[in-house]
Amino acid sequence: MFHGWWIVVGTWAMQALQGSLFFLSFGAYADQLQAHFGWSRTSISGAFALARVESGLLGPLQGWSVDRFGPMLNIRVGVVLFGVGFMLMSAIQTLWHFYAAFLLLAVGASLAGFLTLNTSVANWFIRKRAMAMGIAQTGLGLGGGALVIVVAWMLQAFGWRATFLIAGIAILAIGLPLSSLFVHRPEDRGQLPDGAAKEERAVGAGGGARLAEDDFLLREAVRDPSFWFISIGHGAALLVVSSIQVHLVLHLRDLGWSLTSAASLVTALTLTSTLGQLGGGFLGDRYSKRMLAAACMLGHALGMLALAYATAPTVIVAAALLHGLAWGTRGPLMTAIRADYYGRRNFAKVMGVSSLVVQLGTVTGPLLAGFLFDQTGSYQLPFVILGAATGVSAVFFLLARPPRRRSPRPAPAAPGA
Repeated sequence: MFHGWWIVVGTWAMQALQGSLFFLSFGAYADQLQAHFGWSRTSISGAFALARVESGLLGPLQGWSVDRFGPMLNIRVGVVLFGVGFMLMSAIQTLWHFYAAFLLLAVGASLAGFLTLNTSVANWFIRKRAMAMGIAQTGLGLGGGALVIVVAWMLQAFGWRATFLIAGIAILAIGLPLSSLFVHRPEDRGQLPDGAAKEERAVGAGGGARLAEDDFLLREAVRDPSFWFISIGHGAALLVVSSIQVHLVLHLRDLGWSLTSAASLVTALTLTSTLGQLGGGFLGDRYSKRMLAAACMLGHALGMLALAYATAPTVIVAAALLHGLAWGTRGPLMTAIRADYYGRRNFAKVMGVSSLVVQLGTVTGPLLAGFLFDQTGSYQLPFVILGAATGVSAVFFLLARPPRRRSPRPAPAAPGA
């Protein structure tokens, strides 16, 4: 089998591991830590925001490291930090302990996470890039979402300290063997993207995707307005995504839902995102990625506005599922559109610099929601503000037109040439 599909399998599994133990379970962790220590929601949200600041600042260096040394080394270092961070979380006693341990595991999650994994997929595919990314990212919903209920059950059955310790051990036991799958580029194994035969090297990629000889340098990419439009639009989407990750369970608990019921809705949301990821991958290889992304932004906005006012369980479930569908559909488009526009040779560098902008949304959303909740005692105002901001930001994707080459360059020589 073409090794690129093993990259997809490895990415799926890593996304499932991180989704279940970190991103999708943060709300459940926040609920347990607030009950035990009495910390404010602003304080707890601050740890998530600090971790996203770290991810943004780390992005350019991480991008350089992935392009220079390959994803395998970055993933191995990340898995170790991720697992050890969870083990340290099991022993925290104060707020600064929580921040320090959480920052360590967040650095590990970043190194072994989105940028590194999606660079691997982007490097191995051109014609089937959006579909490959869509399949890979279903790990978050199918794997991660399904296991959130298990994490919630463990928190109630064994307590948060034991759960964190078990999570750390599981990360090391699963993540380190998986890292061996992540060969940097198909050329390193004597193959070509998509498993193409060598005589297809000069054939166009189709669907607007660029060939290797059209790859942008980093300095060329950052001069293109579409680079910034995509980055701002992506960051605006994460205003909502990150706020849901941190505050949905807390919001549902305020409405009287049990922890298990709240976690079940998170599972349903992420499973719905899986359908979106497959749909986004299929549609993204056939239609305009920027138009699809703009439509998803409106879906995010409508879901968030509905959550702001809904009290009936059926409306809450419908709003969460709409958000999940928009999230999933937009997900593979974010990385595929950058690779289509700027090529794969410097993809990690381009994504790393873009993350400086993107992570502003991840930081701002949860912090604003937590601060306004502490001030008003309700999530209605922050959800309305964040939903409206995301909806308006759909315009940035509409403006992100494909760039033109500034100066043609010959293609890099094939390995062994």
